[in-house]
Amino acid sequence: MQKQQTVKIEPKQTFPLTIKRLGINGEGVGYFKRQVVFVPGALPGEEVVVEATKVHPKFAEAKIKKIRKPSEHRVRPLCPVYEQCGGCQLQHLRYEQQLKEKRDIVIQALERHTKLPIGDLDIRETIGMGNPWGYRNKSQFQVGEKDGKVLAGLYGINSHRLVNIEQCAVQHPATTKATEAVKSILQDLKIPIYNEKSRKGIVRTIVARTGVQTGELQIVLITAQKELPKKDIIIQEIKKRLPDIKSIVQNINGQRTSVIFGDKTETLEGSDFIQETLGDLQFELSARTFFQLNPEQTVKLYNEVKAAASLTGTEKIVDAYCGVGTIGLWLAGGAGEIRGMDTIPESIEDARKNAARHGVKQAKYVVGKAEEWLPKWAKEGWRPDVIVVDPPRTGCDQEFLKTVLKVKPKKFIYVSCNPSTLAKDIQTLSGQYKVEYIQAVDMFPHTAHVEAVTALELKMSN
Repeated sequence: MQKQQTVKIEPKQTFPLTIKRLGINGEGVGYFKRQVVFVPGALPGEEVVVEATKVHPKFAEAKIKKIRKPSEHRVRPLCPVYEQCGGCQLQHLRYEQQLKEKRDIVIQALERHTKLPIGDLDIRETIGMGNPWGYRNKSQFQVGEKDGKVLAGLYGINSHRLVNIEQCAVQHPATTKATEAVKSILQDLKIPIYNEKSRKGIVRTIVARTGVQTGELQIVLITAQKELPKKDIIIQEIKKRLPDIKSIVQNINGQRTSVIFGDKTETLEGSDFIQETLGDLQFELSARTFFQLNPEQTVKLYNEVKAAASLTGTEKIVDAYCGVGTIGLWLAGGAGEIRGMDTIPESIEDARKNAARHGVKQAKYVVGKAEEWLPKWAKEGWRPDVIVVDPPRTGCDQEFLKTVLKVKPKKFIYVSCNPSTLAKDIQTLSGQYKVEYIQAVDMFPHTAHVEAVTALELKMSN
């Protein structure tokens, strides 16, 4: 028998497609002549006519030419620049359905990267927001100029064209108002705007951050050089137009780079930081401090971690990849002892300060990797009952997972922002650990991102 050959898709070829599911980046996924086709903007259940834009050996990318049968869940995007901006991927999908699709994205990752019986797993419905708009507490908008007008926004999808954003549907209104005010101040005072091509001009980026609970506001002007013309007038105008301002900061980045912040930061007016509250915890946010962008959902996420840990007051906890210590502090009330580690010394310094500020005496924070510290502590006779991990998108370090399998805590709680790396790491642990359940949490409505809290328990025979 002759093997059936796959017919190769050609660039610019037009063909009909039925969309089967959403991909991990929020694009529609269909199959044409056995080949996978990714279509941004298409939704599951839709029948579309598409044109191939890029053809790769194992898949093709395409754009919608016509929607023959739209999804019943398709809605009109709220944002006027939604299709140019690329910051959100799912505004055209009804929010309740976004939550279902995000759970499905987690399931797809488990199917692809694990050997677990998916039908037997407890994969819970995604926890969403009552109001999924205006949630982002920080914006970082590039500044540009066109026809003498100052623009601020994001670079368009796969391009270096600045999309001017005057209203962003997912940004907190306070950050939008602040950015617009600073933009008009730069315009009124004719402050030179940085041009990437000529490398001339001064102001590169406007960063606005608000304390959602405290109402405090911080503006960071990122400049290509230290000298900022009319600096005193800029400060006075910001204070006049933005009465909630608590912190005005300048950061200098003269490098030719896509990295936003440079190494030098100077407070121009007010405090070095603003205050923010999560539950009963207070945090000081300086210009470069990492902090969750959606505080309302962060509380739900951390409460899921607390529920998964189900502490009794005596447990020894390791908060790996601890950052400034937020998760460990959230669990402190029920923990006997907390030990956290991170490779960034400044984060550990902040974690120690945060623990001291909240009177958490049973917390110890060290600089370094968990895979170095855990064996050291095990030799000293100290073993954790619970390990909590919230790694970057790349997932857990393999050496760290090997160490976990040697140390064998009773519970391993994995907070993930990337279903693919979560699934791969679960597979690595699955010999010794059983998945109790997975709880998806929607931290970024209208985008393809999904967070998940996975509760893993040591199998009895171990």
